[in-house]
Amino acid sequence: MNWHRIAKIIRKEFIQLRRDPRLLRLVLFAPVFQLFIFGYSVTTDVTHISTAVLDEDRTSASRALTERFVRSRYFDFDHNISHPDEIDRLLDSGKAQMVLRIPLGFARDLARGRTAEVQLILDGSDSMTAGIVSGYANGVIRDHSARIAAERLDRVRARIPRLPSLDPRLRVWYNPELKSVYFMVPAIMCTILLVVTTLLTSLAIVKEREIGTLEQLIVTPIRPRELMLGKTVPFVIIGFVDMTLVLLAAVLWFRVPVAGSIPLLFLLSAAFLLTTLGIGLFISTISRTQQQAMMTTFFFLLPSFLLSGFMFPIENMPRLIQYITYAIPLRYFLVIVRGIFLKGNGLAVLWPQVAILAAFGLAIMWLAAARFQKRLG
Repeated sequence: MNWHRIAKIIRKEFIQLRRDPRLLRLVLFAPVFQLFIFGYSVTTDVTHISTAVLDEDRTSASRALTERFVRSRYFDFDHNISHPDEIDRLLDSGKAQMVLRIPLGFARDLARGRTAEVQLILDGSDSMTAGIVSGYANGVIRDHSARIAAERLDRVRARIPRLPSLDPRLRVWYNPELKSVYFMVPAIMCTILLVVTTLLTSLAIVKEREIGTLEQLIVTPIRPRELMLGKTVPFVIIGFVDMTLVLLAAVLWFRVPVAGSIPLLFLLSAAFLLTTLGIGLFISTISRTQQQAMMTTFFFLLPSFLLSGFMFPIENMPRLIQYITYAIPLRYFLVIVRGIFLKGNGLAVLWPQVAILAAFGLAIMWLAAARFQKRLG
C-alpha cells in the first residue's frame, strides 16, 4: 500500500471537485438547505385542525365541552353548523378536518349520571393525520370527563372526607415537551449523510469510465486497493464536513439538545460511512453510466427511508417486513444518533448497533473490492 500514490488520488479528487463549483455548492450547502426544508415540513405534530361543531343540545354543558376544545392548541373552530346535512359538504370540500357533534340530551345525561355520547366525524382520506387528530380529540374529551368527575367527587368528599382516590403523575423522559423536531431532525441528519455519501461514491468509478480516464489509471502503478481508498477518502471528509454543518444547524437553529457525547457521535458515524461508501462503490462497479448509477442508488435509498424507522415505527410493520428491516444499515444508525441526541447513550448501550454496522461495512467493502478487481481484470 503506497500512501504517496493514495494522497495523489485524493488530491486529484479535490481538484476535480474545486473545478466544478456547482457540485461543490451542492455538496456543501444542499445538506443544510435540506435540513431546513425537512426540519419544518417532516413533522408528526398536527396543529390548527379545521373543525366544525354541530351543537344540537345548546346548553351550558355542551358549550363547556366546545370551549375545552378551543382552549387546546390543536383545534380551530372555523364553522358552526345547524344541520347534519352540512357535514358532508364541509368534509367533501376539505374545509373541515373534523366535525364535533353534540347530540340533544347531552347535558341531561350528564346531570343524571349517565354516559353522555359525543360524535367525532373525521376526514379519513389522510389516515395518518386522522389518527393523530383522533388521539388529540379523545384526549380533550377524556380530560373534560375527568374534570366533571373530579367536581362531583369533590362534592362527595365534602360528605365523606376519607374517600380514597388515585392521583397519577405523568413524567416523560428524554423529550418532556414531546416535540417531534427533537425526534425528526437527528433522523434527517442521518438520511442526508446517507444520500450524499452513497450518491457521490456511486458516481466515482463510473465517471472515470465515462470520460475515459479509468484506463489511464489502470496502466499506472496504482493498485486497485489504492485507487479505491483514494476515491473514498475524499467522500469520508465531505461526509464529516456535511455532518458538522448539519449538526450546527440542528443545535443552533432548531435548538435540538445533544444529551450525549459529540466526539462519540462522530466516531460511531465512521461505521455508518463504511457501509454507505461500500454500497456506493459496489453500485459504481455494476453500473456503466452515471445515469445507471444514480437510478440504482435511488432504488436503494427509497427502501432505506421507508423501512429504517425514519418515519414509521418498525413495530407497526408486518412481521415479514420487520425481518427485512434488519438488512437496512440506516436502521441501526438511527438508533445510534437518536440515542446520543435524546438519551445520552454511550458505547456501553450502543455497541450492538455499532458491531452490526461495522460488520455490514466490512462485508460490503469486501464485496465492492472483489467486484472492482474483477472488473479491472
